[in-house]
Amino acid sequence: MGKKANLLWDNIEYALGANPRNRDDVEERFNLFINRIKEEIVIDEFPNVSFLLKYLESNPVKQIESSGYSELWNQILEENPFIVFRIDGQTHNCICDDLRGNPKEKSIEKGKGVCLITGDMDTEVERLHPAIKGVRGGNTQGGVLISFNLPAFNSYGKTQNFNAPIGKRAAFAYTTALNVLLGKDSVNKITIADSTIVFWSEKKSEGIDPEEIFPWVIAMQKAEGDNPDRGVEKIEKLFDSIFTGKYSQAKTNHFYVLGLSPNAARISVRFWKAPSVEDFGLNIKKHFDDFAIIRGPKDSKYISLYQILSATALQCKMENVPPNLAGAVIESIIDGTPYPTSLLQQCIRRIRAEQNVNRTRAAILKAYLNRFNKIHKPNEKEITMSLDPNNTNVAYRTGRLFAVLEKIQEEANPGINATIRDRFYGAASSSPITVFPRLLNLKNSHLKKLNEGRKIYFEKLIGEILSEVKSFPTNLSLNEQANFAIGYYHQRQDFFTKKPNKEETELINN
Repeated sequence: MGKKANLLWDNIEYALGANPRNRDDVEERFNLFINRIKEEIVIDEFPNVSFLLKYLESNPVKQIESSGYSELWNQILEENPFIVFRIDGQTHNCICDDLRGNPKEKSIEKGKGVCLITGDMDTEVERLHPAIKGVRGGNTQGGVLISFNLPAFNSYGKTQNFNAPIGKRAAFAYTTALNVLLGKDSVNKITIADSTIVFWSEKKSEGIDPEEIFPWVIAMQKAEGDNPDRGVEKIEKLFDSIFTGKYSQAKTNHFYVLGLSPNAARISVRFWKAPSVEDFGLNIKKHFDDFAIIRGPKDSKYISLYQILSATALQCKMENVPPNLAGAVIESIIDGTPYPTSLLQQCIRRIRAEQNVNRTRAAILKAYLNRFNKIHKPNEKEITMSLDPNNTNVAYRTGRLFAVLEKIQEEANPGINATIRDRFYGAASSSPITVFPRLLNLKNSHLKKLNEGRKIYFEKLIGEILSEVKSFPTNLSLNEQANFAIGYYHQRQDFFTKKPNKEETELINN
């Protein structure tokens, strides 16, 4: 690792020539510190820097050791801290502040610097970047990605965008490109929750166009009245290309996704992703596979991000989606990483508040748990799309049992307005021991109202479910509550799935 001194600040080896670590190159480091001051600062313009140089050239360590502060000096030697210098009696903090006005530093503000985007040396720096318009919720006059408008944001005496120098040409290029992508008629822009997302391909892909697929991943069901399966053809075309190997030709092509959100007069970058087109396609397929779950005949085949987020929000309104959740879920989809825990928490919260486990919420829980278990519980059995009679998870079985007890109540009391779900779902899904003994006693009175065949069917089904439940849990964790909800949903859907009479007869006869 090379030796390099900082300007007017450093550890005591460089700044004072001390030797706390018994090095044989301390003198060299000390000289680097002094020489950098001489090379980069116009000494005649700064009297305090001149005083500092005289002090440094007069053996400062010897002066300190003879000053009577041996205890403090020993502590400094032990810690080897970074230090700055101040002239005794002056009120400002340190000599570093004197660099405000250094002619060599001022030359940067005259337009010369290293562009952070292109890396070009000695380029003309853009002082104020053009405004970017089209970010939903932002200033109508536009906002900027880079802005330093208060002294607290500045450093080393630089002002405005000289703190993050970008050449005029690069600044014009990136702001113009974003304004085109964010334009009113742009097909490369989509808004969801608190984020405005722009996306584009590095180059045109043969056969599959990720720019065409991505909007359907995000907002398949956003427009009311649309055909539920309008985007199915596009999604399945992607799946077919992956299966046939055509998509593997896209390794060298990239797909870019940028999430932006407003912040007063500025624009914040919510997320930035640049996967290869191949990785993008594979992870999109993985996402839809994870969310695949048994559905009703009127449900769309695939679940969009719009549906996912709205299912976790109060009144299913996007404005009630928690901040950052949309961005976190999109990152999980694009990267193929576990879904955020906040998605699970929000989903469980809405289920308990509304006592409603619909298809989207069940799919969220299934997808979250399967990805979570692949990393943290690799031996855990993967949750299936539909009812799994062989799933021995106690929470899953308890959820199934709750669905069976509700179904018995509904058949015994046709036209009933409120079921045990409306009164007991919250308690049953979090603390089963407090509810199920009572519900099992209650079901006996309901069974008496059913014909003998249905009565035997339900009793056999309850026995099959409870065969793997030794005792009802006292409390269920969030992940276990998710299993409960999935078991409940799977069992409910199984009741509405048309099956041959033979299947039910076999369950009764066994």
